[in-house]
Amino acid sequence: MLKTKNQLYNQISCEDCVSGLNALEPGCVDLVFADPPFNIGYEYDEYDDRLERDQYLEWSTSWMKSVYHALKSDGTFWLAIGDEYAAELKLAAQEIGFHPRSWVIWYYTFGVNCKNKYSRSHAHLFYFVKDPKQFTFLGEDLENRIPSARQLVYNDKRANPKGRLPDDTWIISPSDAVGDLHADDQQTWTLRPQDLESRFQADEDTWYFPRIAGTFKERAGFHGCQMPEQLLGRIIRNCSRENELVVDPFTGSGTTLAVAKKLGRKYLGFELSEEYVNASRERLKKISVGDQLDGSAEPTMSAPGTWAKKSARAQNRTNIHQEEAVAETPLRLTLAGIKEAFLASHQGYSVDRVLLDPELNIAFYESCRQLGLFGDPRTWNLLLLQLRRDGELQEIPCTRRTEMSWQEVDNILSGCEISLQILLTETQTKHLTEIMSDPELLQRFDDRARMISPGAATFEYRWAAVMLSRQSEIARKRAGILAAAYDDSIEQRLSAPEKLDDKLVSQLPESPGLFLITADDPLYVGETLNLKLRVESLDKKAISDLAGVAENDLTIRVMTQTPELFGELAWQNYLASRFQTKWNLKD
Repeated sequence: MLKTKNQLYNQISCEDCVSGLNALEPGCVDLVFADPPFNIGYEYDEYDDRLERDQYLEWSTSWMKSVYHALKSDGTFWLAIGDEYAAELKLAAQEIGFHPRSWVIWYYTFGVNCKNKYSRSHAHLFYFVKDPKQFTFLGEDLENRIPSARQLVYNDKRANPKGRLPDDTWIISPSDAVGDLHADDQQTWTLRPQDLESRFQADEDTWYFPRIAGTFKERAGFHGCQMPEQLLGRIIRNCSRENELVVDPFTGSGTTLAVAKKLGRKYLGFELSEEYVNASRERLKKISVGDQLDGSAEPTMSAPGTWAKKSARAQNRTNIHQEEAVAETPLRLTLAGIKEAFLASHQGYSVDRVLLDPELNIAFYESCRQLGLFGDPRTWNLLLLQLRRDGELQEIPCTRRTEMSWQEVDNILSGCEISLQILLTETQTKHLTEIMSDPELLQRFDDRARMISPGAATFEYRWAAVMLSRQSEIARKRAGILAAAYDDSIEQRLSAPEKLDDKLVSQLPESPGLFLITADDPLYVGETLNLKLRVESLDKKAISDLAGVAENDLTIRVMTQTPELFGELAWQNYLASRFQTKWNLKD
């Protein structure tokens, strides 16, 4: 059975890439970056890098056919390979059906397997597409462009303010080069070999583009051949969009997947070595969407000049629009991820339901984690509320309503209101949304509401609190009308204070009405559809403990009244204001 990308994304599969890619649905992958063994005698954990020529080419053709199978019709395939088989693999890819767009040369600063010849100091990066007329290339995005020589060297006003695309010779610095790997005493890096002060020497073909060596902090620490994150970032930014799927058939240290995750892409890797798989998984756990890529983002120049000019242009090398775009990227990516997580988990319900329903909320958190979003559950909840406030969720249909009547929650309303108001006072917050967004505070609300009015499900307590909060805003306006009409007679309408004990509760009428609980001071006014059942459901010990008094110090006054005549909570709000109760919701 073929696997969809949704069944596998954001993970590493410990298997051969040929079988893994062939098991995917055809055309489900947006971008593949492959850095296979070069067959130059390097020792890897599970790969034989000394295959005979024909075997190596046959194997390479096999896995590239699998890439072709999995890639979308407008998808992109990047292949990194050494000199020995660069031409052969380019031709093999074309025979499979790929169309070459660019042949990029990556220069670095030290060689591999070069005992009896000039130092190997470069690799080939082939850029293929399936369809030469339809493919993803985001060359106009600011983050994919670099300052031009006209901008940096000559300060030419005719220069394109967006900068330019990079050449097909890439020279990128690592995050922390140590020793003598700096290009010059100004510690700058250049885009083109001809721009260097120290250019090609007689005994080597080095143009100072560092690989990830054991001396670099960028190194993952467990793989012999690791790509720089900035190089991979350039490819992923140019050839894929946020939330699209990036695949690495030879995951190794997991750098491709790490960069994909940082840039807000889904990712999938295949790796034979269980050791590498485990290490890469641990690496990915420590990364969040929006994290900065390791290494220096861009070299500082693209044309030769004097040291004075170099120093001057260092102050001006990045256009202000580029800086702003880069600064906004982490938040933009995270908000996009929050939106996608909500879409994946809301099941047609509203934002409030997702925040308050434990099952939906857990599903939302899991989606956020699976997407690798920066932050914690409280952060994700707040950002979800921000998206709703900004109107960014309007196109997501909420087709299912949460239906809960006042009759269904009547017995737990007192516990919900008391718990909510105490929590608002303790935390000095002003609105229910601040409680809703904080899992720790929400748990405190649940525990106290359940203690006062036991017997309901967690979601029922939370949704009843929302109903109370919303209706109270309406009821306060109506309470003023009641105050004008009943202030002179309300004392006569309420019963005399009596001890709140079981005998009294058994004598209460099973009719709509209101009750006022007091101790030394007025504590709480409740409005109910059934006086006896509501007061009977209250845990008197919990109330006395919260009030700091003995149970026999609690008193109650009641009055019968049909709430519907003035709307739910209108009478309750009037009496709470009249007696200045401690635990009713405040303005």
